[in-house]
Amino acid sequence: MKRLIALVVALLVSTSVFGQGAPVLGKEYRAIDPPQPVSGNQIEVLEFFSYACPHCDQFEPLLNSWLSTKPADVNFSHVPAVFSKRMVPHAKLYYTLEETDLLPTLHGKVYDAVHRQGNNLADREAIMKWAAAQGVDMKKFEAAYDSFGVGNKVQRAMQLARNFRIPGTPYLIVNGKYLTGPGMVMRPDGRGVDAQRFAFVLNTLIDMER
Repeated sequence: MKRLIALVVALLVSTSVFGQGAPVLGKEYRAIDPPQPVSGNQIEVLEFFSYACPHCDQFEPLLNSWLSTKPADVNFSHVPAVFSKRMVPHAKLYYTLEETDLLPTLHGKVYDAVHRQGNNLADREAIMKWAAAQGVDMKKFEAAYDSFGVGNKVQRAMQLARNFRIPGTPYLIVNGKYLTGPGMVMRPDGRGVDAQRFAFVLNTLIDMER
Protein backbone atom coordinates (compact mmCIF):
# COMPACT_ATOMS: atom_id res chain seq x y z
CA MET A 1 0.00 0.00 0.00
CA LYS A 2 2.81 2.42 0.88
CA ARG A 3 4.51 1.70 -2.43
CA LEU A 4 1.25 2.41 -4.29
CA ILE A 5 0.79 5.72 -2.45
CA ALA A 6 4.41 6.70 -3.19
CA LEU A 7 3.90 5.92 -6.88
CA VAL A 8 0.74 8.01 -7.07
CA VAL A 9 2.48 10.94 -5.36
CA ALA A 10 5.45 10.69 -7.73
CA LEU A 11 3.16 10.71 -10.75
CA LEU A 12 1.26 13.74 -9.46
CA VAL A 13 4.48 15.62 -8.82
CA SER A 14 6.00 14.75 -12.19
CA THR A 15 2.94 15.97 -14.12
CA SER A 16 2.08 18.97 -11.98
CA VAL A 17 5.21 20.58 -10.60
CA PHE A 18 4.15 23.95 -9.23
CA GLY A 19 0.71 23.35 -10.72
CA GLN A 20 1.99 22.70 -14.24
CA GLY A 21 0.10 20.36 -16.51
CA ALA A 22 1.56 17.99 -19.08
CA PRO A 23 3.38 19.49 -22.09
CA VAL A 24 1.02 20.41 -24.91
CA LEU A 25 1.59 18.49 -28.14
CA GLY A 26 1.59 20.80 -31.14
CA LYS A 27 2.29 23.86 -29.01
CA GLU A 28 5.14 23.16 -26.57
CA TYR A 29 6.59 20.23 -28.45
CA ARG A 30 6.20 18.38 -31.73
CA ALA A 31 6.47 14.68 -32.54
CA ILE A 32 9.11 13.80 -35.15
CA ASP A 33 7.51 11.80 -37.98
CA PRO A 34 9.10 9.45 -38.68
CA PRO A 35 11.23 9.13 -35.53
CA GLN A 36 14.96 9.09 -36.24
CA PRO A 37 17.34 6.40 -34.91
CA VAL A 38 19.72 7.18 -32.07
CA SER A 39 22.92 5.40 -31.07
CA GLY A 40 23.91 4.14 -27.65
CA ASN A 41 21.87 3.25 -24.61
CA GLN A 42 21.43 6.75 -23.20
CA ILE A 43 18.62 9.17 -23.99
CA GLU A 44 19.92 11.59 -26.61
CA VAL A 45 19.25 15.33 -26.47
CA LEU A 46 20.52 17.49 -29.34
CA GLU A 47 20.55 21.28 -29.45
CA PHE A 48 20.51 22.76 -32.94
CA PHE A 49 22.05 26.22 -32.66
CA SER A 50 23.90 28.92 -34.55
CA TYR A 51 26.54 31.23 -33.18
CA ALA A 52 24.98 33.99 -35.31
CA CYS A 53 21.52 33.50 -33.79
CA PRO A 54 20.63 36.09 -31.09
CA HIS A 55 18.00 33.73 -29.66
CA CYS A 56 20.66 31.02 -29.21
CA ASP A 57 22.86 33.53 -27.44
CA GLN A 58 20.00 34.46 -25.09
CA PHE A 59 19.13 30.78 -24.56
CA GLU A 60 22.67 29.75 -23.61
CA PRO A 61 22.41 30.64 -19.87
CA LEU A 62 19.12 28.73 -19.56
CA LEU A 63 20.61 25.75 -21.38
CA ASN A 64 23.69 25.80 -19.16
CA SER A 65 21.47 25.90 -16.08
CA TRP A 66 19.63 22.80 -17.30
CA LEU A 67 22.90 21.06 -18.17
CA SER A 68 24.15 21.59 -14.61
CA THR A 69 21.34 19.29 -13.43
CA LYS A 70 21.17 17.03 -16.48
CA PRO A 71 20.15 13.46 -15.62
CA ALA A 72 22.97 10.91 -15.73
CA ASP A 73 21.21 8.80 -18.35
CA VAL A 74 21.03 11.68 -20.86
CA ASN A 75 23.67 12.24 -23.53
CA PHE A 76 23.65 15.89 -24.67
CA SER A 77 25.27 17.29 -27.82
CA HIS A 78 25.32 20.62 -29.60
CA VAL A 79 24.70 20.48 -33.35
CA PRO A 80 25.52 23.60 -35.38
CA ALA A 81 22.64 24.26 -37.75
CA VAL A 82 23.64 24.57 -41.40
CA PHE A 83 20.84 25.79 -43.66
CA SER A 84 23.06 27.52 -46.22
CA LYS A 85 26.70 27.88 -47.25
CA ARG A 86 27.11 31.07 -45.22
CA MET A 87 26.54 29.02 -42.04
CA VAL A 88 29.37 26.59 -42.78
CA PRO A 89 32.23 28.67 -41.24
CA HIS A 90 30.47 28.81 -37.84
CA ALA A 91 29.79 25.08 -37.99
CA LYS A 92 33.44 24.41 -38.81
CA LEU A 93 34.46 26.70 -35.96
CA TYR A 94 32.34 24.72 -33.50
CA TYR A 95 33.73 21.36 -34.60
CA THR A 96 37.28 22.75 -34.63
CA LEU A 97 36.83 23.80 -30.99
CA GLU A 98 35.53 20.31 -30.27
CA GLU A 99 38.45 18.61 -32.05
CA THR A 100 41.03 20.73 -30.21
CA ASP A 101 39.36 20.36 -26.78
CA LEU A 102 38.68 24.11 -26.62
CA LEU A 103 34.90 24.02 -26.29
CA PRO A 104 34.83 24.42 -22.50
CA THR A 105 36.87 27.63 -22.65
CA LEU A 106 35.92 29.17 -26.00
CA HIS A 107 32.33 28.16 -26.85
CA GLY A 108 30.85 31.00 -24.80
CA LYS A 109 33.51 33.40 -26.04
CA VAL A 110 32.34 32.86 -29.63
CA TYR A 111 28.90 34.12 -28.62
CA ASP A 112 30.57 37.10 -26.92
CA ALA A 113 32.59 37.88 -30.03
CA VAL A 114 29.58 37.77 -32.33
CA HIS A 115 26.91 39.40 -30.15
CA ARG A 116 28.81 41.75 -27.85
CA GLN A 117 32.00 42.59 -29.71
CA GLY A 118 30.61 42.96 -33.24
CA ASN A 119 32.87 40.29 -34.76
CA ASN A 120 30.65 38.10 -36.94
CA LEU A 121 33.43 35.56 -37.67
CA ALA A 122 31.88 35.06 -41.09
CA ASP A 123 34.83 33.47 -42.87
CA ARG A 124 38.03 31.52 -42.34
CA GLU A 125 40.25 34.63 -42.19
CA ALA A 126 38.16 36.27 -39.46
CA ILE A 127 37.98 33.01 -37.49
CA MET A 128 41.75 32.50 -37.61
CA LYS A 129 42.42 36.08 -36.53
CA TRP A 130 40.04 35.65 -33.60
CA ALA A 131 41.49 32.27 -32.63
CA ALA A 132 45.02 33.68 -32.63
CA ALA A 133 43.86 36.43 -30.25
CA GLN A 134 42.68 33.70 -27.86
CA GLY A 135 46.22 32.35 -27.64
CA VAL A 136 45.47 28.94 -29.13
CA ASP A 137 47.95 26.67 -30.88
CA MET A 138 47.31 27.97 -34.40
CA LYS A 139 49.07 25.14 -36.20
CA LYS A 140 46.82 22.64 -34.47
CA PHE A 141 43.73 24.84 -34.84
CA GLU A 142 44.18 25.46 -38.57
CA ALA A 143 44.87 21.80 -39.23
CA ALA A 144 41.65 20.82 -37.46
CA TYR A 145 39.59 23.51 -39.22
CA ASP A 146 40.73 22.31 -42.64
CA SER A 147 40.58 18.61 -41.80
CA PHE A 148 38.51 15.93 -43.48
CA GLY A 149 37.07 14.97 -40.09
CA VAL A 150 35.66 18.44 -39.38
CA GLY A 151 34.28 18.62 -42.91
CA ASN A 152 32.52 15.28 -42.38
CA LYS A 153 30.98 16.48 -39.12
CA VAL A 154 29.60 19.57 -40.86
CA GLN A 155 28.05 17.38 -43.55
CA ARG A 156 26.48 15.17 -40.89
CA ALA A 157 25.07 18.24 -39.11
CA MET A 158 23.49 19.37 -42.37
CA GLN A 159 21.91 15.95 -42.84
CA LEU A 160 20.58 15.86 -39.27
CA ALA A 161 18.91 19.25 -39.74
CA ARG A 162 17.20 17.90 -42.84
CA ASN A 163 16.19 14.64 -41.18
CA PHE A 164 14.59 16.42 -38.23
CA ARG A 165 13.18 19.24 -40.40
CA ILE A 166 14.64 21.82 -38.07
CA PRO A 167 12.71 25.07 -38.68
CA GLY A 168 15.31 27.41 -37.19
CA THR A 169 17.37 27.85 -34.03
CA PRO A 170 17.50 27.10 -31.19
CA TYR A 171 15.60 23.81 -31.09
CA LEU A 172 16.17 20.61 -29.14
CA ILE A 173 15.52 17.02 -30.22
CA VAL A 174 14.80 14.42 -27.55
CA ASN A 175 15.84 10.88 -28.48
CA GLY A 176 15.00 11.29 -32.14
CA LYS A 177 11.27 11.56 -31.34
CA TYR A 178 10.38 15.01 -30.02
CA LEU A 179 11.21 18.59 -30.96
CA THR A 180 10.92 21.51 -28.55
CA GLY A 181 12.56 24.88 -28.09
CA PRO A 182 12.47 28.01 -25.96
CA GLY A 183 10.35 29.79 -28.55
CA MET A 184 7.64 27.16 -28.02
CA VAL A 185 7.48 27.74 -24.26
CA MET A 186 6.90 31.45 -23.74
CA ARG A 187 5.56 33.31 -20.73
CA PRO A 188 1.79 33.95 -20.75
CA ASP A 189 2.42 37.65 -21.49
CA GLY A 190 4.70 36.72 -24.39
CA ARG A 191 7.67 38.52 -22.86
CA GLY A 192 10.44 36.00 -23.03
CA VAL A 193 10.88 32.32 -22.35
CA ASP A 194 9.20 30.71 -19.35
CA ALA A 195 12.43 29.16 -18.03
CA GLN A 196 10.80 26.99 -15.38
CA ARG A 197 8.17 25.69 -17.79
CA PHE A 198 10.76 25.01 -20.49
CA ALA A 199 12.86 22.89 -18.12
CA PHE A 200 9.69 21.05 -17.09
CA VAL A 201 8.73 20.35 -20.72
CA LEU A 202 12.22 19.13 -21.61
CA ASN A 203 12.48 16.90 -18.55
CA THR A 204 9.00 15.49 -19.16
CA LEU A 205 9.90 14.56 -22.75
CA ILE A 206 12.97 12.79 -21.38
CA ASP A 207 10.78 10.99 -18.83
CA MET A 208 8.48 9.88 -21.65
CA GLU A 209 11.47 8.09 -23.19
CA ARG A 210 12.11 6.22 -19.97
